[in-house]
Formats: sequence, C-alpha cells, structure tokens
Amino acid sequence: MEYRLILASGSPRRKELLKEIFDDFEVIVSDADENIEKKSPEILVEELAKIKALSVYEDIKESLTGPYVIIGSDTVVELDGKILGKPKNKEEARLMIESISGRSHFVHTGVCLIMEDGPHSFHETSKVNVVKLSDKEIEAYISSNEPYDKAGAYGIQGIFGKYVAGIEGNYDNIVGLPVARLYQELKNFGVIND
Repeated sequence: MEYRLILASGSPRRKELLKEIFDDFEVIVSDADENIEKKSPEILVEELAKIKALSVYEDIKESLTGPYVIIGSDTVVELDGKILGKPKNKEEARLMIESISGRSHFVHTGVCLIMEDGPHSFHETSKVNVVKLSDKEIEAYISSNEPYDKAGAYGIQGIFGKYVAGIEGNYDNIVGLPVARLYQELKNFGVIND
C-alpha cells in the first residue's frame, strides 16, 4: 500500500533526518499557534507536535485520498526543569549557553503521526553533557548564525558539537527527529513493510 507522506515542519534538519527513512515525501509547514500552557517537557513536545500535525491536516484534508501519514514534531531543551526555547536575540542566546556550559541537560522531541484512524503520539528524551565554555568561546558561538533557530540556542550537528562531551540516548533526537523510534512506530502501523 502506497502512503502519502507529509512532514509538517519547515526544519531543514527534520527534512534531512526523514530522508533516512523515505526518499519521497512532502513538506507542508504548519502555521499553528505554538503558545500553549506550559506542562512537563515530555507532554509539551507531544502536544506541540500534535498541534502542528493537526494544523496541516486541517489545511489539506479535502485533498487526502488513500492512506496518508502526517508527521508533526517538536523539540525542547530542558535544564533544571525549565524549558529553553529558541533565543530571540544575542543576550538570550548568551544566557542559554552560559546556563548549559559545564552541565548536563535533557532534549525532548515529541512526534505525532496523523493517520486515517487518528493521531498517535510519542516522545524521546536524550541527555547531553556540555563541557565548560570560556567567555571567549561563548561570545564566538553566539556571534555565529547557528544559535538563533534552535531550541536551547545550539545545534549539536553544527559547530557547537565540539563542546558536547557526550550524550545518553538517541543523537537524531537531539537534532530534532528520533529516526529509529519513528521507523519502528511506522513499521508497527504497517506504513513500512520489511
């Protein structure tokens, strides 16, 4: 059975990661309002992923014929129970990088699959250990373009990677889409056949 596959995200990182599973899929960016009541990070990412996926579903439901999967996803960084979103400016980026410097934090990614039988959500959590950065290193990093479209003000797959001492959990999850878990979930729903 051929599924219409839709990624409900404009993230270039999620698009690259999804290519590890599928050669052919569409990208339709959600315009959903992501301002929702703060909850635990694990619940929050699942709800945000679901909002994005349902927003795309509502926009295109009239054109859906045959089996389909809409994949919504959202990632947050958590430090000491506090969620670090995307920095709005250089000062926010500095504060975020200073706060994770020399410490461990968690990255949570939620995924929601919208299919004909309704939504199915899950999340993955990874732990990231960051070396202690000098003031000069922090200044150089926040002066690059890298921190400003990423939760927690860093991209592990970019120049910040040299400051990551180690991770526990799935690397792709930290980048923005837990590929191995997504692959297994899609197999379980019969979207992917061995």
